[in-house]
Parts: sequence; C-alpha cells; structure tokens
Amino acid sequence: MKAIYILYNPDKDDESGVLPGLTEYIHAHGGQSKCMDCYSFSALTKQQVSDVLSGCECVIVLGGDGTLLNAASTASHVDIPLLGINLGTVGFLTEGEVTNWREIVDRLMADDFAIQERMMIKGSIKKSGCRPEDSVDAQKESNIGAARVGTFRKRALNDIVISRAGFSRLIGLDVYVNGSFLNAYEGDGIIVSTPTGSTGYNLSAGGPIVDPMARLMIITPVCPHSLTSKSIVLPSDAKVSIAIAKKRKTQDTEAIVSFDGGNDYELSAGDVLDICTSQRTTKLIKASDVNFYEILRNKLGGK
Repeated sequence: MKAIYILYNPDKDDESGVLPGLTEYIHAHGGQSKCMDCYSFSALTKQQVSDVLSGCECVIVLGGDGTLLNAASTASHVDIPLLGINLGTVGFLTEGEVTNWREIVDRLMADDFAIQERMMIKGSIKKSGCRPEDSVDAQKESNIGAARVGTFRKRALNDIVISRAGFSRLIGLDVYVNGSFLNAYEGDGIIVSTPTGSTGYNLSAGGPIVDPMARLMIITPVCPHSLTSKSIVLPSDAKVSIAIAKKRKTQDTEAIVSFDGGNDYELSAGDVLDICTSQRTTKLIKASDVNFYEILRNKLGGK
C-alpha cells in the first residue's frame, strides 16, 4: 500500500513526535500521504469522510485505542482498512508502537500484511412516543440535546454502554433477548460488548475476555445491585432490547448511552435501545508477528 492517510491525536503526538518522521519515511520510500487530526476528522459528515479518504488505500492512526475507535466509528461506512500506531497506554487495538513503527510501515508498503475483519454492533435508540418521521442518523448529531426526539442509530467496534445520568443513584434496565425477557437490572448501568471490546470496559467490569475474531455479544452489568448478576454471552445473531425504567420522580433523564466511549445521548423512562450485529465490519491491518494472546499477556502483566 502506497497511498496512505494519517490520522493523528494532537494530544499524544505534537510536532516533535512521530507524525513528521512518519510522513517523511513514507515519501522517502515511494509512498504518498495526507494527514488530519482526529478531532477535525470526527467532525466531518459522512460525505466529507468519503471525499477525504477517496483514493487512499489505508489509514494509519497515531494515538491510543480511543483514537482508533473514533476513527473506526467515523469511517465505518467506508471500506478502508486501519492500522494503529500506539502512542497511548494499553493499546490492545493498535498494531505498532513508537519503538517499531518503521518496521510496521515497511511491511505495509511491501504488502506484507493480513487484514482482520472485526465484528461491529449497531444500536438504535427509540425515544418514547417518537414517530417514524422523526428518524435521524446519530452520526449527524453532535450534542446530547439533539437526541431528545426521534430514533437514532450508530455502530460501535468496542461496546455500547448505558450508564446512570446525573445523581449517584441506581438506574433500572429491563433487558430482552430475541423478544424474551432476560432480567431486570438495577445498578450503575450495562455494557453490550463485541469480542474486540471484551478487553475494554467489559474486562474492567468483570466480564470475560474473548478472542477478537469470534462472533458474539457480551452483556455485562456494571455494579449491579445483586449478588447473582453475571455476564451473559450471546450468539452474534441475537437481538438485544434494553428498556429504561422510571426510577426518579424529579428527573427526566434516567441514563446516558455511549457508543465506543463517545457521542453520549440522553435516555428517559420508556426509551428503548435495540442492539444487533452490524452488517459492516472494521478492517484492521495486521503487519506484525505478535498474536492476540501475546498482546494479552504483555498488556495485562503476564509472564
């Protein structure tokens, strides 16, 4: 691959960091590159993203897992593979590090790599009392207030999380799978994770670690007010519905839903979040010989 687009996180890589050396290295080895900071990129419309990435063969993301997740979400409608260079802390999703990015780029430009297709999930928020004509694409919305009416849809590579809003009180969530009632949860919230996201918030909340190439969904309650609430693993064709229960008489907003840690939307009693597997996938470039289990051992302090 010679035509490369670079997305960089300015908070993690300033002008004295990796970006100048990376662009110079690509050009010196016969490649072409364009670049944009991740915040400007995430603010683009779908059409603008398509136009910006037109003619590029791949995207190199300079940052941490959050930067790569943001890039994957913003470009989820474009069939272009991503390669992450870790400038953050953990870096489960990124392929290279500050110490070996030249080796990774060499393999990329020599077409010595594989592409992994990672499963994504899709969430649809149905506001209580909304009409079909109120439907709006959530990726076009940029603030919480816009999510008070209508139906909103967005994809996630890692997870979709419902958490309590405002006061430090429990929220009530009624969970259904394929139309059958599963459980009524009370607690801080609930995580619906992909295999890729199993090493993220799901892991911190006590959920299982899953091979990222598997196809399934994980439901993990967050600080449940129960002695028996555990994670549940579902097949990839499952349909999950989460209804928001009324817990507070004095507060309209009961909960917040976030997709891959960003773009929060308010949820009120009677709202429903439907989650299923997306037909789209995120393509991640694998240009090193380190496998998932070695990464897992190294990142989580194993020997």
